[in-house]
Amino acid sequence: MELLTTKINLPEEFNIIFGQSHFIKTVEDLYEAIINSVPGVKFGLAFNEASGPCLVRKDGTDKELIDLAVENIKNIGAGHTFLIILRNAFPINVLPAIKECREVVNIFCATSNPVEVILAQTDQGRGVLGVIDGFSPKGVEIDSDISARKKMLMDFGYKR
Repeated sequence: MELLTTKINLPEEFNIIFGQSHFIKTVEDLYEAIINSVPGVKFGLAFNEASGPCLVRKDGTDKELIDLAVENIKNIGAGHTFLIILRNAFPINVLPAIKECREVVNIFCATSNPVEVILAQTDQGRGVLGVIDGFSPKGVEIDSDISARKKMLMDFGYKR
């Protein structure tokens, strides 16, 4: 077995959801979950099929985001993994519907941070061991950090 890492390469303004599922119907069901959660959402979705023809399946509402999702999921190369790339939407808006999707087994991360995927490579293929989401903590928040956090949540519309 060989351990590998690969980065999910995206511009800063995008959010992602990276997870694992178990069935070819994943693409259709995730598409429906996303558009029913945020009407008009711009997103790309790619899914690594793990049996049969083993294709990268894809869908979405924005060609650029679909292409980015395909490029990144191909680099990851682990079977039954999916990557959703969101523009002008937050994972929190679609995660409940995605988690309820019958095919979804696991969500590795939902973030706008830089992500590295930790992989195991065997003769059979690749599997995801975990992710590195963002960076390590640099300290503990103080009162001014708490105020800034609350202001950001208000700016996003999640707090009054």
